[in-house]
Amino acid sequence: MCTVPWALAILWFWAGEMSLNRCITHFFFSHCTFMSELGILLLMAFDRYIAICYSLRYTTILTHALIGTTGVAIFLRNYCTIFPIIFLLKRLTFCENNVIPHTFCEHTGLAKYACDDIRVNIWYGIFVIVSIVVLDSLLIFVSYVLILHAVFHMTSQDARHKALNTCGSHVCVIILFYGPGIFTTLTQRFGCHIPPHIHIWLANVCFLVPPMLNPIIYGVKTKKIREQVSHMLFPKQK
Repeated sequence: MCTVPWALAILWFWAGEMSLNRCITHFFFSHCTFMSELGILLLMAFDRYIAICYSLRYTTILTHALIGTTGVAIFLRNYCTIFPIIFLLKRLTFCENNVIPHTFCEHTGLAKYACDDIRVNIWYGIFVIVSIVVLDSLLIFVSYVLILHAVFHMTSQDARHKALNTCGSHVCVIILFYGPGIFTTLTQRFGCHIPPHIHIWLANVCFLVPPMLNPIIYGVKTKKIREQVSHMLFPKQK
């Protein structure tokens, strides 16, 4: 909803012009959505940890109140972290090149075209990356270390297989979410000889492919969805 409509407008109708306020609004919602997905993956990792390591106490630990509180906390964390960037961008004076080489607006891409000192923007961007992206990734990694430790100490082979199967979809989504992002970052950092349109294509893949494939990954793991798809594709088979 944040990226695809504007990308299609650029490709189909050559709608290449955007005001600064509109670009900042686009940046705000797209990045908040991105950070929200990070938070959701973290909460899902915590859910898997409780389900496997404390299965008998699952319903007493993950109460509706705790789930609601953590959801609101993730929501407020994202918006309160991204909101100051609006003022950091609004204070800048843009007097040089104003052509953004992407189909979406992002903080560094806007700030680097300003004529003012952008060291505050750079340091705050690093703070956001460390406090949200790096911290969430570290917590997810720790949760899965604990999960694997508990799984491989199970005596039953069936219980071990069931526990690993519980985490399968989540691990696939994590790889799909972090993989293109890490690859895009490395390409931008070290791919000096890669054409600009390749960088743009990789950035679009990072934004668009994970949310497109998420329903497919979770749908494959759902028995009723598999049965309905099989019935639609092979209606004559029982």
